[in-house]
Amino acid sequence: MKIGVNTFLTDEGISPTKLGSALEERGLESLFLAEHSHIPAARQSVYPGGGELPRVYYRTMDPFVALGAVAAVTERLILGTGVALLIQRDLIHTAKEVATLDRISDGRVVFGVGVGWNREEMADHGTDPRTRGALLDEQLEAIITIWTRELAEYHGEFIDFDPMYAWPKPRQQPHPPIYIGGAEAAARRAVRHGVGWIPNGVSEAAAVQAQLAEFADSGLPVTVTPAPRNPAVLDAYAEAGVERVTLHLQTQPESESLHALDDFAKLAERYRG
Repeated sequence: MKIGVNTFLTDEGISPTKLGSALEERGLESLFLAEHSHIPAARQSVYPGGGELPRVYYRTMDPFVALGAVAAVTERLILGTGVALLIQRDLIHTAKEVATLDRISDGRVVFGVGVGWNREEMADHGTDPRTRGALLDEQLEAIITIWTRELAEYHGEFIDFDPMYAWPKPRQQPHPPIYIGGAEAAARRAVRHGVGWIPNGVSEAAAVQAQLAEFADSGLPVTVTPAPRNPAVLDAYAEAGVERVTLHLQTQPESESLHALDDFAKLAERYRG
């Protein structure tokens, strides 16, 4: 099982380039970045984690710009979004951003997507929260079409474009791995699309089998983000055939971040081989 890191990169924490280099130096497999374009001041949506919305949500860097910087200072580190809010993004521009990142990183991109929870944020982008799942379904079909066909065309209820040319195509063929983040509905959507799933980690080893039961027979990959730093839970995920887990790195200055990564590397060592 591969061990990576997920975090919110902001202007108040370790820089993307310092973090990327440190992860690769310590043998950690991947970096997955969260995304929020902005946080509306008048917000009614309840934060899923409970309590006040953490400061990092207000200050998150653009994941693709940050991962581009990381790509420039690393050679092996997998570059992931955990998750990109595709339903708030222009599809054609995003297809180009992901393909470009995959090209400049020599095929190291993992594209994690989700429908999000902040309805006011979605609405500011012109996205109807009530139909965001159906929108994501069409976006995934359309973006794969753009990546895999010389002359791409798509006609759906939400996404509609006539034949067009769009380069670059991704380095990875037929396209970068796609994962859908979320709970049971995301797992069912991932199965329908034949892509990977990104669930949140459970806190007890005994709960791992039940969490993965619906997805276990699909044969599709699972990346748990984030997973607890509990060896018993991590062992249970490894035994269940999970491809990757990521450990959550708090957003903090460079020295504190590097110290935390030293601890992560020790934990990851047991799963290497």
